[in-house]
Amino acid sequence: MSRIAFFCIPAHGHTNPTLGVVRELTRRGHEVVYYSYRPFQQQIEAAGARFVACDDFDAEQHLTPEEGTRIGFDLALSTRVLVDTTLALDELVCGEMARLRPDCIVADSMAVWGKAVARKLGIPFVCSTTTFAFNRASAKIMKHSGKELFSMLVSMGKVSRQIKRLQERGYPVKNILDILASDDNTDTIVYTSPQFQPCSETFSDKYAFVGPSIRPVACPVEKKREKLVYISMGTVNNDMLPLYRSCIAALKDSPYQVILSVGNQVALTAIGELPEHVEVYPTVDQIGVLEQADVFLTHCGMNSASEGLYFGVPLVMLPKTTEQGGVAARVEQLGAGLRLKQTTPEAIRAAVETVLNTPTYGENARTIAAGFRACSGVAGAADKIERCCAAGTAAGNG
Repeated sequence: MSRIAFFCIPAHGHTNPTLGVVRELTRRGHEVVYYSYRPFQQQIEAAGARFVACDDFDAEQHLTPEEGTRIGFDLALSTRVLVDTTLALDELVCGEMARLRPDCIVADSMAVWGKAVARKLGIPFVCSTTTFAFNRASAKIMKHSGKELFSMLVSMGKVSRQIKRLQERGYPVKNILDILASDDNTDTIVYTSPQFQPCSETFSDKYAFVGPSIRPVACPVEKKREKLVYISMGTVNNDMLPLYRSCIAALKDSPYQVILSVGNQVALTAIGELPEHVEVYPTVDQIGVLEQADVFLTHCGMNSASEGLYFGVPLVMLPKTTEQGGVAARVEQLGAGLRLKQTTPEAIRAAVETVLNTPTYGENARTIAAGFRACSGVAGAADKIERCCAAGTAAGNG
């Protein structure tokens, strides 16, 4: 059996899809060592892996609140954080990998330290991509505004200086694309279907589109009315009290059951008085809710959008980042959701009712769901990793 090292960033949307793969690998008898962050320790250990904490080395933990709000939008800042973390982890990770001698490293596409150390030490590598795979063709869907393009151009000098820091420490990185872009020569697991991935036919056979990794329902949800509207803005930037109040105002007189997940940054007491059919929680079992939902108002993070579509739930979308905008654009192309242009109660109510009362939204969401369910899933991802381990052993790397 093989020894496999996983690396991930401290984000639920990047960690959760890997946990089913870890369960499958450990079920098959492989040893998995997972380098991550303490808030994820319990989940990772429950999946069967040995957990190693990286918290003390993560540069994002030391950002100011103002920097924290920019991290998803500022290329120079994001690159600095990635490089700071990679170099902080350099001695630990290189030493650990030399001691562990893993047969393969599996790293999230944003955990560039995993990819970098695999290249540096010549260890077989698999990229774990929880967003869309990215190349010139698929980039066309990730439309940038003029302001974003200008900001990127202004940032390039700072980005180049960060890349030079990696080069000086022996990492074979030429430019920012070596960090962020998909590579047709790298074994890559993508947690979506060929049908949902933009331009999937333009990627090499190194790519395995295995579909979203959906965990079992932990807490079943009782459906109390004919239609259930679920609202969540994700687990990261969800301090959005005005939006939550608009949603409640929009649906306070509706015939629908409404479940609103607001995260831990908003006090429930600040929400105000609630109608009987509106339930508000800091967190919910999202899989349990989506199994019953009829429409999902979402920030359109890849993980959340995929979970909704897996259950055939059409989306009302309010993306905030370029990545989320790309997911929303793809959902629009496939006719499975509607982008929310304004956040007034009237606009929210109109969007929810349009999606609920237009059958094609639900039909198209169920078509995407069928494509997801036809994928190889965690078994296919585990197969891909096993082949990489075997190829490395045959080449004398194991």
